[in-house]
Amino acid sequence: VIHPGVSIEGRTTIGAGCEIHSGVRIVDSTLGDRVTILNHCLITEARIGDDARVGPFAHLRKDADIRQQAHVGNFVELKKTVLGAGSKSMHLAYLGDATIGERVNIGAGTITCNYDGANKHPTVIEDGAFIGSDTQLIAPVTVGKDAYVGTGTTIRENVPSGALAVSAGKQRNIEGWVERKKRV
Repeated sequence: VIHPGVSIEGRTTIGAGCEIHSGVRIVDSTLGDRVTILNHCLITEARIGDDARVGPFAHLRKDADIRQQAHVGNFVELKKTVLGAGSKSMHLAYLGDATIGERVNIGAGTITCNYDGANKHPTVIEDGAFIGSDTQLIAPVTVGKDAYVGTGTTIRENVPSGALAVSAGKQRNIEGWVERKKRV
């Protein structure tokens, strides 16, 4: 089913049983069977596997490769990234120059910091890993199989398989700060 207001351009192929909602633009991309694309997505030179779900408001750029049964949610952008089978990135993420394994959860607000000002570097997240919300992955870096990354963590070094990585410091509350600021 292709809803009103969809633009399909270039050498795009669409498999059987797909549903593409209004406001979607697809350019030079390949969709497998039973793919669902929700409203207002931009998909350019990307591949989407069988039974995958994208959107709303997702942006798949050149060489985004969404594997079977993977989910890409609202305000998620992927570029030169493989999102493995059954993996999910549902909210507010940028994943660039990354290889993400199967059954990986990418928490809201996660970004791959892939550009150092001169060169792009890869991020690898292996099968079964869990990336907590508001995580920054400073490439080049690898998160091992079944590893966990805690919410609010900045990853600067590889995370071994089965490990938990955390970098957030202890919360500090400064009592009376607002009142002192008002007097200045």
